Amino acid sequence: MVDDDAELCSLLSEFLRREGYGVQCENDGRTGIEQALAGGYDLVVLDVMLPDLDGFEILKRIRAQSQVPVLMLTARGEDVDRIVGLELGADDYLSKPFNPRELAARIRAILRRVDQQPAGRLEVNGVSLDSGSRHVSCDGLPVELTTLEFSILEMLMRAAGRVVSRDALMEGLYNRKATPYDRSVDMHVSHLRRKLEGSRPLIKTIRGVGYQFCRTQEEGVQV
Repeated sequence: MVDDDAELCSLLSEFLRREGYGVQCENDGRTGIEQALAGGYDLVVLDVMLPDLDGFEILKRIRAQSQVPVLMLTARGEDVDRIVGLELGADDYLSKPFNPRELAARIRAILRRVDQQPAGRLEVNGVSLDSGSRHVSCDGLPVELTTLEFSILEMLMRAAGRVVSRDALMEGLYNRKATPYDRSVDMHVSHLRRKLEGSRPLIKTIRGVGYQFCRTQEEGVQV
């Protein structure tokens, strides 16, 4: 946990330890980066508002070297904070003030995605995904994905040719229902498209419903 509020860190650490987690707290960004990149951590809880380096800069530096899951804490529920965090590769976000039980639920949802992915290999329309090694390639070239992007891609590929609703994605990824103003899934799908799609569309938007992973180039034509 990287947050300059020492009292909050202490309270949350005590709560999360009762929930069965081992927790280490850092109160400055530079030390937080060092620890996050040192390995051995399953997840980083990262505050946006830090005095030395803000959470966005810390997230950029972490993502340059690691795909460790990151849950960001944003102040006052600012939409811009959430959007920027998602653009930079955050897995989820939580607005302050929050209930510690919700934080624990978000952490469980992220870790469940990482720990309970069934092993197996999927190959659809030039995209290869290996759940065991968490390796993805497109047309033979490796593709680096965040934990959440990988989970979305796997859900879509397992249902290739069928539409996966936004509600189903939200339930599977976050264990909560989609709301009209929560665009986190859409942002992550947008990131996937940029990383995967070259000369052909792979993920089709079904307006007002959800997304479909295309089995063929013809299937990717928007109607």
